[in-house]
Amino acid sequence: MKKIRCAVYTRKSSEEGLDQDFNSLDAQREACAAYIASQKHEGWVLLDRHYDDGGLSGGNMNRPALQRLLQDVDEGLVDQIVVYKIDRLTRSLTDFARLVDRLDLGNASFVSVTQSFNTATSMGRLTLNVLLSFAQFEREVTAERIRDKIAASKKKGMWMGGLVPLGYRASGRTLEIEEEEAKTIRTLFELYLELGTVAAAKDRADQLGLVTRKRSTKTGKAFGGKPFDTSHLHAILTNPIYCGKIRHKKQIHDGLHPAIVDHVTWEAVQQQLAGNAAYERSKGTRATAPSPLQGKLFDDTGDRLVPSHCNKKGRRYRYYVSSRLIKPTPKDQDNGPDDPIRADGWRLPAAALETELSAAINRHLTNVGAVGLLGKLDSDITAIDRIDRRFAQMPASPCANTLALLKRCRVLPGEISIELDDEALADHFEILKVQINPDILQTTVPFTRRRRGVEAKLIVGHHRDGSPTSSKISSRASPNTSSRDQVLIKNIRAAHRWYKLVQRGESFSEIAKRENQSVNTVQRVIPLTFLAPDIVRDILRGQQPVSLTSDWLLRQTLPSDFDDQRALIQSLT
Repeated sequence: MKKIRCAVYTRKSSEEGLDQDFNSLDAQREACAAYIASQKHEGWVLLDRHYDDGGLSGGNMNRPALQRLLQDVDEGLVDQIVVYKIDRLTRSLTDFARLVDRLDLGNASFVSVTQSFNTATSMGRLTLNVLLSFAQFEREVTAERIRDKIAASKKKGMWMGGLVPLGYRASGRTLEIEEEEAKTIRTLFELYLELGTVAAAKDRADQLGLVTRKRSTKTGKAFGGKPFDTSHLHAILTNPIYCGKIRHKKQIHDGLHPAIVDHVTWEAVQQQLAGNAAYERSKGTRATAPSPLQGKLFDDTGDRLVPSHCNKKGRRYRYYVSSRLIKPTPKDQDNGPDDPIRADGWRLPAAALETELSAAINRHLTNVGAVGLLGKLDSDITAIDRIDRRFAQMPASPCANTLALLKRCRVLPGEISIELDDEALADHFEILKVQINPDILQTTVPFTRRRRGVEAKLIVGHHRDGSPTSSKISSRASPNTSSRDQVLIKNIRAAHRWYKLVQRGESFSEIAKRENQSVNTVQRVIPLTFLAPDIVRDILRGQQPVSLTSDWLLRQTLPSDFDDQRALIQSLT
């Protein structure tokens, strides 16, 4: 008779009572052990190793004992998992589906002692799916009630949690004024009314030494205490909480908390902001292509990268350019044209940058996953299920909608610093902003810019296989040109054509004269004829390593053996 190795898994959501001599975990294990003993005639054998999770919710799979159990299943040490009830193992239909797939790979199944079915049979799986579907329905109904409760509470003006705004401190379901910080808020509103623009108000605030609030995450990581940036300052100026209001989605309600800014000042600031926005829109009416990174992109000096474009042969090419290269500031003019800060700026192809940033955000969120995206409320199974569904709906290729999740981006030599917008993330994944883990809002990805012939190539982040992800835009082609290296392809074609002329008896000098090239160029290009067919195929498809350029190949002494050629090119990756 085949021996079936059985592991008992127990779990209790709270730590209450775990210090007793005989607690809930012991009771669950005893019941499961008795059930295994009753199946002795089937070859069931109880394993000695304990898998007990005390004080942990079943809302996610990040439980130490459960992970040890699944690891043992993967290693073929367990044939059957025995639990007291299904919800001891998982409360999520999504997690259950993943769990069953993993057990199938390990040739294992699980049995519930108090519910008469097991996943080794098709009927058992059907019954379990039905039960979990009802459980998930109940959780979603509960989540809807919570959302309705939050909406009703905010309608009454209550503070429902989240990141406490600068100038306030939380006090139950309302806010109280933090007087020292409130002075900063009033000063910012006054500066904007006096100077007329957010940028000018930001510069004056920097001169006055005004900084953001110092905060720390659950892990102890400190942030804040830095000068305001323009986007943060704009968010403060448009936040109705400072005039005693509470915002819920697009609705504004009277709040229970005191106002820091009087109503007259608030209205004056909003009218001035609206007027400036209308003026900016009127200046840009000729633009035909959107620039989703406008206002979000900064360089290593803190200078904003602004949209720009040029037209060549009837085609429009978009760029993001350091603003000092377009309109020097008075400080730049004082420093003179030879000042390195003014002379050195960024000019990046817009389409390539937008595509690569979108892909980098997609990769970051995919790596974080549903559980990592959530903060202290990570036990909210409904939220995890909803996020999983949204991940499943995310397109494999980068899209412009992903850039809406971006709050701020800094282009630095060698890397790009990305900061995500927690409010946009909450809307995108249909969860509450307070649920988002603040530790995942910032990420950094590698960034390089290379020249390849007439092309500027951006390399941002990495694919899953570790190779760079890249995009490029050519000054001789439309922004949607494929990633093939046209210069390299042109030289390979020339090599084959010239080699045929050599076979017909023509000399290098005759070919050079015919093609209007130097003899040295002809001699260096012709060896490209002898590239391995698979290398040529990859080049034609644009799948070659980024560093495999025409200039690099022409400087090499190509081996005649194809395997040696592949090894040489592999060294570039």
